[in-house]
Amino acid sequence: MTSFNRSTSRRLKKLTQIPSVWEGDRRPLSSPNQVSDSEAKGECILWVDYSQGVVRGMDVVASDTGPEAIVRTLMQAMEHPQSPARPARPQRIVVKDREIQFYLRGVLQDLDIAIDYAPELPLIDELFRGFADILDSQTPDLPPQYAQILREKAFAIWQAAPWEFLQEQQILSIEINKWDVGTLYASVMGMLGMEYGILFYRSEDSLKQFRAAVLTDEESTEHLEEAFLKQDCLFLTFESVDETDEDDDEEDDLADLPLSEIDPTFGNIHPLEGLRSVLYDEEALVILVAIESLSRFIRDHRRQLHEDIFPTLSRRYRISLPQSEESTKSVPVTVSTMPQLAAELEEMAGFGIDDEEIDNLDFQSLRDDLIPEDSFLSLGVVSWEMLEFLRKGVSYHQAGEIKQVGDGLPVILIQTSRPKAKTVIERIEAAGGLRAICFNPGADPFDGDRYDLGLLQTQNGELFLFGEFLDEDPIHVEARKKWNQRCKNTKGYCGLIIAKGLTGASRGNPQLRDMMALFEGRSLSPKDLGIGTLQLMPQLKFE
Repeated sequence: MTSFNRSTSRRLKKLTQIPSVWEGDRRPLSSPNQVSDSEAKGECILWVDYSQGVVRGMDVVASDTGPEAIVRTLMQAMEHPQSPARPARPQRIVVKDREIQFYLRGVLQDLDIAIDYAPELPLIDELFRGFADILDSQTPDLPPQYAQILREKAFAIWQAAPWEFLQEQQILSIEINKWDVGTLYASVMGMLGMEYGILFYRSEDSLKQFRAAVLTDEESTEHLEEAFLKQDCLFLTFESVDETDEDDDEEDDLADLPLSEIDPTFGNIHPLEGLRSVLYDEEALVILVAIESLSRFIRDHRRQLHEDIFPTLSRRYRISLPQSEESTKSVPVTVSTMPQLAAELEEMAGFGIDDEEIDNLDFQSLRDDLIPEDSFLSLGVVSWEMLEFLRKGVSYHQAGEIKQVGDGLPVILIQTSRPKAKTVIERIEAAGGLRAICFNPGADPFDGDRYDLGLLQTQNGELFLFGEFLDEDPIHVEARKKWNQRCKNTKGYCGLIIAKGLTGASRGNPQLRDMMALFEGRSLSPKDLGIGTLQLMPQLKFE
């Protein structure tokens, strides 16, 4: 058994010994009425002066902490007691645990303190009853009868990962018509890799008003917070279990974490209530039905939802309810896509290019003679600070006023030799400059391979192939995902950088001095371009 150092014993014996009885105990921090894991909440150690009716020391420890913890708390109660008590040593200690009694007798044998046992500790019992009452009066985050099934459904959504193919403006309607809820409008968050979750708006107007408010003033924190709190929605969000890395600047995507490190959070936002991370019984049933029906819809239509064009789909489900006081055993739910609303929200946000620009696109032919075959190619981003240096130091062609949102301007970088770079720049300038950059689907009918084709469009309408990427290439898939996210941030603006130094020390990593030209343009979707899937012909390139 561990005992005090002699110096510690001498120090404690110098404390004034007062004629009082202290009670001590260690109990779980939970209420018998709560459906919870008491071990997760730990245990509370209390030392009280029964004679004076005051708490002298208190600590909360993990349930598996050894008996030394109760001695450490006792030392605090003696040497550094809570106000208004003064440092002192008791004449008698009473505990209701035989093991604690025998342990303390061995440890405190040199301090002239009597250690007794009693089946009841009146003052401590009263205090812990008060703690239990407080815990019982607290509203749990989720109704206990629905907590487990809600978490299970949330993890099913996490594994389905709808944010991999659904953008925030691609809204799904969930018609429930129960619990005073008509239709919910689900907006999936996560394609930008920042916040993952689903917002279930109670009305289409609330969704539109929030989008309009955000677009009005994207840079005002106070304005955004006010707009956020005026939403009318239920929500499911996902966070890391360990939130200690708040200052980490690395782009550690939540999606890369194992399921055991993901924590779902449910809640409600309302203009008059604000934000609360608590669901009441009816709200829990509503979001349970919404999540389950959404999961089934994603399972049934995953392939169609991956298409570039947001399809028109609708499906009816009957969702079983968990056992509850309600007589209803199931609820009919209809889930539908809303392409028209998605287009309206995209127009509000200014995605893609103007209608006039789209009307002016005239696809003449696809050429592959602009970019040298041995060029180094990458999809990346130029920080806003670096962009200013580029605009001043290289041949620069501006596309429009770009708001500095996100980590920088998305760019395609092409590195070749200096003579070839000059030729590329001259040809683009002769064609009137760069109009747009697009990734368009391509297919090889002979071997079945599918491609993501990188295309440049010049102002005279010509299309030039700059890259062919296999659809299944994981590196390109990740690069495309980031490209899409960044173009969304910049409202469709992007850039093309032509650099020299292909055979030098900076091959694959051109420095500012290697960059010869910056062409700004707009990002086009395959729908904007309107040329369909390009087929590889026997003796030709894609055309």
